[in-house]
Amino acid sequence: MPLGRRPKPNTNEDEKTIEISAQMQGSLCFKDPVNLKINGNFNGTLEMKGTLTIGSSAFVEAAHITGDNIIIAGKVRGDIIAQKMLVLMPTSVLTGNISTPKLNIVEGAIFQGQCQMMEDLLNPEEVAKYLEIDLPYIINLANEGKIPAVRKGEGWSFERSKIDTWAASGKVS
Repeated sequence: MPLGRRPKPNTNEDEKTIEISAQMQGSLCFKDPVNLKINGNFNGTLEMKGTLTIGSSAFVEAAHITGDNIIIAGKVRGDIIAQKMLVLMPTSVLTGNISTPKLNIVEGAIFQGQCQMMEDLLNPEEVAKYLEIDLPYIINLANEGKIPAVRKGEGWSFERSKIDTWAASGKVS
């Protein structure tokens, strides 16, 4: 290593952080996981993978907002789909419908709309990792009907709660 150069600290190259403190409008779409924090005003649509944080001073108006994990501390008007979890902080004001498998509404938060609790769905790779079993074995179990699964096109989908029950029953070998 050349003199004067230090090794970079261990960082996760996959996690990118973007912070927006300005007024924006339009569509934001992130195909790769990102940590997005909005502190200003945003009007449009948001589609992303990763974590979306809407700061306490932010106002977001969107036809729809989609993300893995969504944390709201500011004001939001629009429908939300949180693939993993939605958290409404005490300063949040949300007007819109939400769909999420996990919801945390902290005392003080204001929510007006309807809520649908989605099932926490896993793909075969996630189930293999979750159960620490080889992927081909998981596919074989699904094809033979020996693990709770639902066929989705050419692949399989698994509800986490049913996988937990199945694994706890001792059927995993």
